Amino acid sequence: MATAPTASMLLEKSLPELAQDLRDGRVTSEALTQAYIDRIKAVDQDGPRLQAVLALNPDALRRARALDKQRADGETLGPLHGLPILLKDNIETKDNLAATAGALALKDNITNRDAPLTQGLREAGAVILGKTNLSQWANFRSNHSNSGWSALGGQTRNPHSLDRNPCGSSSGSGAAIAASLAAGAVGTETNGSIICPSNVNGIVGFKPTVGLVAQDGIIPISKTQDTAGPMTKTVRGAAMMLSAMDEADIDYAAALRENALSGARIGVLRFAQGSSPHIQARFNAALGTLRAQGVTLVEIEEFDLAVENYGAKSLSVLEYEFKDGLNTYLAGTPPAVKTRSLSELIAFNKTHDTIELALFDQSLFESAQARGPLTDAAYIAARDEIVLATGKNGIDRLMADNAVTALVAPSGPLAPRFDPVNGDVWPDWAGAGYLAAVAGYPHLTVPMGTVRHIPIGLSFIGGAGQDAAILSYGYDYERASQLRAAPKYLTTVEDDPRLYEVLSNKLTRD
Repeated sequence: MATAPTASMLLEKSLPELAQDLRDGRVTSEALTQAYIDRIKAVDQDGPRLQAVLALNPDALRRARALDKQRADGETLGPLHGLPILLKDNIETKDNLAATAGALALKDNITNRDAPLTQGLREAGAVILGKTNLSQWANFRSNHSNSGWSALGGQTRNPHSLDRNPCGSSSGSGAAIAASLAAGAVGTETNGSIICPSNVNGIVGFKPTVGLVAQDGIIPISKTQDTAGPMTKTVRGAAMMLSAMDEADIDYAAALRENALSGARIGVLRFAQGSSPHIQARFNAALGTLRAQGVTLVEIEEFDLAVENYGAKSLSVLEYEFKDGLNTYLAGTPPAVKTRSLSELIAFNKTHDTIELALFDQSLFESAQARGPLTDAAYIAARDEIVLATGKNGIDRLMADNAVTALVAPSGPLAPRFDPVNGDVWPDWAGAGYLAAVAGYPHLTVPMGTVRHIPIGLSFIGGAGQDAAILSYGYDYERASQLRAAPKYLTTVEDDPRLYEVLSNKLTRD
């Protein structure tokens, strides 16, 4: 059994609490940044070796000292002034850090430019602490991948139980925040890549309405579905980060309301609760908390996408858009990057197969390469059909027909074991995140407890542009429930003494 590397009282704090400590002078940005660097070395690079952080920013401490001086001189940049933030390693920063997507082909992709979201965080005073590991290429390389593995970062571990899947593709961001390796982290999502790792690592994750956070400076998959979003310990922390990442002048933290749930009508997506009795029990308990906060719950038992071959069509849209977007991105990378197209990338991986293809293939790359341009009628028809089915005829219709202002469901399944033999092997899926992902609508997950030390989250889903309202609902639920659990760094859940006794038959023999 691994020794739990308990975070200090300082690092266990949430982003808003740390911001207050910095304002009150109880800690400096330099001291806080150094404390996170020390913890990353002790927990991520040593000890349980989470491998959640792919690279540290060599200029982080210099930036922290400069921010401390600015504060001492009476100048505060914004609400994130002095807070160390991690970026998923498919996001550009003008710091001396590459944006690699975890891939050997992009190890020299130092662009010397900030993505707009990075610039927003910087202007709000954040310290870019480093880059987080991820499912390579944001989990769009193979149908048989291992979530949380990249050639440059290795396998990210789930800090709750080191043998459990950290989910992806924002695996490192999820594990890092659960393990108190930064004040906050940025993830990206195309379909589940913020929500799923937040769910299984027991933190708050928010996928905004697509377009609210600029897609520029992020290694792309899908122009219709890609977005970045905050991953933190609390909803308020996520709202503070989103205010900086969103180029619009909106203070999402100020918009949070403690009584947001009082009088609300919310739809319960029973068709998405899954088959696990453990998840259903946690979900029903969460619904009880919502009722206690004054919510009228409307049961929704059935939903039909009404799209023939939905899975194949939704995948085809991603393949078309990935090829188009990645070819454009690679063509604009620095000269040090030698792979300038998807076809060259496929060839590079074959040449470096002992590293890149050691665990799984590149079947998605190859199928995407076979797709035509975005003017293809098949692409346009599939895109329009799936967006309509999940948006206007999906979330919008579910909300309108049931006169509700949001939808709730479990955020996903309980994390299975990491499996390098079979790749990701997930149990029966719970949740309806695919609806929000394909429609491009906001989706928030908030911890709603654990099952034998493995976290599970509650999803709040709304219509396009309802980001502030969804955050408020989640904030009010979080305030009433307080179910985020600190990780125990178990080697396996069987290390739990009670479970060990049951599994070893000690109770019967004794």
